[in-house]
This record gives sequence, structure tokens and C-alpha cells, in this order.
Amino acid sequence: MDYVKQLSEQQLKQEIPQFSIGDTVKVHVLIKEGTRERIQVFEGIVIARKNGGISETFTVRRVTYGVGVERTFLLHSPKVAKIEVTRKGKVRRSKLYYLRDRVGKAAKTKQSFK
Repeated sequence: MDYVKQLSEQQLKQEIPQFSIGDTVKVHVLIKEGTRERIQVFEGIVIARKNGGISETFTVRRVTYGVGVERTFLLHSPKVAKIEVTRKGKVRRSKLYYLRDRVGKAAKTKQSFK
């Protein structure tokens, strides 16, 4: 059992920025296309964070051409190259699933200046 705990501690990323629900983040994702690799940036609002430790996930939502796109990432995955926080949000919920029903400016969160 100690081996599993030790192995998972080695796989945890150390350079993760502090971000929470409501923040706007840029997630740099490693994408393999055949033999080539490239990095694609997915920017949106964090609407959920789940679990903890090695299996921690977060869901990012953005609206592109009028269509809402949500993507769930493993926080400690090797495919997530980098996470940048572009804007801090001020929210009073732990999950922002209600943003799915909102359109336009109503789908934004207030900005926190802390």
C-alpha cells in the first residue's frame, strides 16, 4: 500500500498555479496527431473541481460560435502541459453548472481583485 502512495506522490505535478471555481484559465494541452505533437490552448471558465490527489479533475467551459464547449481535464495528467490563470472570479458556489443555461453577458462571473 505504501508503494502505491509513494508512486502517486511522484506523479503529482508541483508547478500547478492556485486557481478555483469561477476563474478564467488557459489550459495548454498536448495533442498527438500521428507522429507529430503540438500544444493546443483551451481558454474558459472553471465550472467544477472534483476529487483530490492524483485523480483530481477540473471542468472548463467556453462558448465558441454560439455553442457551449466543456472539457474536463485531469489536473496531474502529462497531457496538460501548463495552466495559466488569466482572470480571478468571485463566486459563491462550488459548482457553476447554472452557467450552462445562461447566454451572453449573463454567463460571465464577477471579477475578484484580491
